[in-house]
Amino acid sequence: MILGVPSRPGLRIMVAAKPVDFRKGMDTLAALVMQALSCDPFAGDVFIFRSKRSDRLKLLVWDGSGLCLVTKRLESGGFAWPPVQDGAVTLTATQLRMLFTGMNWTQLGVRAIAGPAK
Repeated sequence: MILGVPSRPGLRIMVAAKPVDFRKGMDTLAALVMQALSCDPFAGDVFIFRSKRSDRLKLLVWDGSGLCLVTKRLESGGFAWPPVQDGAVTLTATQLRMLFTGMNWTQLGVRAIAGPAK
């Protein structure tokens, strides 16, 4: 379970790369998911939005019975964000946990798994 989001096969965790106006609520963010990311906000995937200030984030997720909006502001420091560009960046569950706690998830590389020796 990720921050109250049940883990499931195929779960996508997407960070919208461009900052959004943090006055936006869940309905406007859901519309942004459909328009800018070409995704279904009601599919159960996790969508993460950043503010212009690096110390704030919003998570939008459908939990099966309704849309949930989680907002977090760090009291010191800032979140590590991908470079600003169009589209989204996909995270793993581990990277999401690191991001949410304020750790630098960008340093977490993908480990290659060696195949059997021939």
